[in-house]
This record gives sequence, C-alpha cells and structure tokens, in this order.
Amino acid sequence: MSIALALHVITVVIWVGGMFFAHQALRPAAVSTLEPPLRLRLWVATFKRFFPWVWLCVVVVLVTGLWMMTQFPKAIYIHSMMGLGIIMMFIFMHVFFAPYNKLKKAVAAENWPEGGKALGQIRMLVGINTVIGILTIIIATAGKFFQ
Repeated sequence: MSIALALHVITVVIWVGGMFFAHQALRPAAVSTLEPPLRLRLWVATFKRFFPWVWLCVVVVLVTGLWMMTQFPKAIYIHSMMGLGIIMMFIFMHVFFAPYNKLKKAVAAENWPEGGKALGQIRMLVGINTVIGILTIIIATAGKFFQ
C-alpha cells in the first residue's frame, strides 16, 4: 500500500505541479518576453517534453488509484478522487489529440493566428485541469476527515 500511495502522490505532484507552473509562471513570462512565433515554438517544445511525463502519470495514477479503491472500497472520498481524476485524464487526452496537434501543425506551417487559437484552447483546458487537480488534492488530504 505504501509503495502505491507514494507512486500515486509523486505522479500527482508531477502532473498537477507541472500544470500549475506552466499556467501560472511559464505562460505569463512567455507572454511578457516573447513574440508570438517564439512563444508558440516554446510551447510546442515544452509540451513535447512534458506530455510524455503526463502520459506516464495518467497510467500510474489510474493503476494505483484503482488498486487503492480495492483496499478501501467504501471510502467515498477515494471514489470522488477517482471520478475527478478520470475527468482530468479525459481533458488531458482531448488536449493531446486535438488542440496540441493543431498547435504543432500551425507552428510547423508558421500559421501564427491558428497556433495562438490552439494555444488558447490548451491554456483554458489546462487551467480547468489545474483547478480540478487542486480540488482533488484537497479531497485526498482532507476527505477522510469528512466521512
């Protein structure tokens, strides 16, 4: 149980922490210092490095979360975390397969307006996922006290 929990927490920190950093620190810095072509190229390069980590986190969080549900089948807060986590996974998959692909194609074609539009979609969805992730962390840390 302790290994599963440790893996679960580490992957949540990587995923949610990475989204928070990208949304709240990297994005504002990129907007204030880089012109759109460089900024869009930076995001493609950043996502290219971050998204494989997110895929790994999705798998580990799902597997460890399912395993922990078998250990505590009546814990409502664990079921709540699983539900929110699955929503986050679907949002990430949408980001990866739709606007991220549009962003890569737009940057490759140097179509900056389309790239900006795709990046705007990603920014909105990452913001939503970050809020859901923080809510899930609150449930994880405080949920057992409200059962």
